[in-house]
Amino acid sequence: MFVGLGQSYFFYLAPSILFWRHFMAGTHTLPELPYAYDALEPYIDEQTMRLHHDKHHLGYVNGLNKAEQGMAEARKSGNFDQIQHLERLAAFHGSGHFNHVMFWNNMCSPNNYSDPSGDLLNQIKKDFDSFDSFKAQFAAAAKAVEGSGWAFLCWQPGGNQLVTLAAENHQKQTQFTAIPVLALDVWEHAYYLKYQNNRGQYVDNFWNIVNWKDVARNFESAQQYKFPVK
Repeated sequence: MFVGLGQSYFFYLAPSILFWRHFMAGTHTLPELPYAYDALEPYIDEQTMRLHHDKHHLGYVNGLNKAEQGMAEARKSGNFDQIQHLERLAAFHGSGHFNHVMFWNNMCSPNNYSDPSGDLLNQIKKDFDSFDSFKAQFAAAAKAVEGSGWAFLCWQPGGNQLVTLAAENHQKQTQFTAIPVLALDVWEHAYYLKYQNNRGQYVDNFWNIVNWKDVARNFESAQQYKFPVK
């Protein structure tokens, strides 16, 4: 995320192109879910989805807007001592907001599930030896996150390969230039009502509701970014 001059810019993944989308600072909104609150049953329950989307995700949207508005005010007044603190807040809440946008779209009703195919599956097999090997590596990363965080499947344009990454909170321990195509939230609020302290079962059940069509669109878009590294 880059913040400056009262405006903000974020990398977005579109069905056919990776592009920069422009926002006026402090105007982000909570998107609706792309399915009903109970659509992910029995793997993620309706109560969790309502709490997660309507309360937690909204909190990140509000936090991002507040941080961006604060930075705009600090610039106008010349109070740059506050910028570092506000940038940290923007990084936390902004990452929380956009991680969740991807997370919601990366899932679908188990009734609509279909296995990955085509270029995405071929790349997974190339970089992880097999689909099962990828799932095992991704799941291990998700289960091993200390405290709160995320697991990601990312396209790394510097190496022209897919990699698995884990992030603490929303934004820490990530890899620059890596473009997420699949996200799994392993904060406790994502699973505790149904699974209590059994994060492992939650992670294992995630495979039943992955929207591989959405992941494939993200992968196609991510490949269009060329990073000048040999």
